[in-house]
Amino acid sequence: MTSTDNAGNGAKPAAKDPWELPDVSGLVVGVLGGTGDQGRGLAYRLARAGQKVIIGSRAAERAATAAGELGLGVEGADNAECARRSDIVIVAVPWDGHAKTLESLREELVGKLVVDCVNPLGFDKQGAYALKPDEGSAAQQAAALLPDSRVTAAFHHLSAVLLQDASVEEIDTDVMVLGEARADTDLVQALAARIPGMRGVFAGRLRNAHQVESLVANLISVNRRYKAHAGLRVTDV
Repeated sequence: MTSTDNAGNGAKPAAKDPWELPDVSGLVVGVLGGTGDQGRGLAYRLARAGQKVIIGSRAAERAATAAGELGLGVEGADNAECARRSDIVIVAVPWDGHAKTLESLREELVGKLVVDCVNPLGFDKQGAYALKPDEGSAAQQAAALLPDSRVTAAFHHLSAVLLQDASVEEIDTDVMVLGEARADTDLVQALAARIPGMRGVFAGRLRNAHQVESLVANLISVNRRYKAHAGLRVTDV
């Protein structure tokens, strides 16, 4: 029996290799909150890997200064211009400015692939603890505020110290990626894989983002106890 006969008899096509990811090297990545530690670190690592990166900030001058300090062809712009000019937009703003920032950029982010890496956390004398937004998570809040964007969640568990340390050649960690469409999560996984040592791993839909965001509080406790910059590895995949 030929392969054509198999197709005609309803044989299932071979399952897609989950590690067969698209080429994202030509896409422009914008980082909202790119002057903060996490955003700046991500911008540096992606630019160092050859990605075109634009740093966004509320003040264009501040973004331009940060971009100049990073070099590597990184550009700076205000948040609106950064969003307009980028194919993929990483949201790395402080939690207390998350909703306001996204509301103000709803038009510029229409149709864009948005990657939310914001961790809603509180701090007291006992250390860091997770907050739970009304929507369920920062990523779900982003999806609610940006109904015409393709919202994903990733890059939550990265050490800003390691990201910004030029002497560190590889970032030894996995990145848990969440989203509603496989085409979108594949793009984010591929973007994570551009950074040496890093791997993007699909971790479910946005309804599961709260657990991923909350785990950062545990990692902060680990890092404080062991004076480390802990990340995550997912075994057996």
